[in-house]
Amino acid sequence: MIRNVSIAEEIVISTRNKVGLLADVSAITASHGINIDAILGYESGAAARILLITNGNLLIINELRKKKYKFIKETEVLLVELTNKPGALKVVATELKNNKIDIKYVYVTSCSCGGSGRIVLQTANNEKTMSLLSRYMS
Repeated sequence: MIRNVSIAEEIVISTRNKVGLLADVSAITASHGINIDAILGYESGAAARILLITNGNLLIINELRKKKYKFIKETEVLLVELTNKPGALKVVATELKNNKIDIKYVYVTSCSCGGSGRIVLQTANNEKTMSLLSRYMS
């Protein structure tokens, strides 16, 4: 059920929540020909956070700083490509539970057309998680 496991760097933007924030960030990536591979955005009161994985993190971080985004960092995450079938996430979650690995956060993208879905996952031990999940690769 697991097709691939890899380590990636995710950009984390913390800023004041405002209408159009996603439009601003996506305009920066588009204007530089940078693809967004995964994205999560949410608000918490007056604050907003956007997490994104791109094919040009360094360029995007520099451009965001030029636009006065002050709180930007990169963090290590795992990308887990799964077959898009019921129970695929269960394999990952159960393996981590059985090995007492804490999941800091997770978000999933999938395609209703079948094929595969992708999990973006950060754990307390990404290297061990990668090793454990790699055993399930088909």
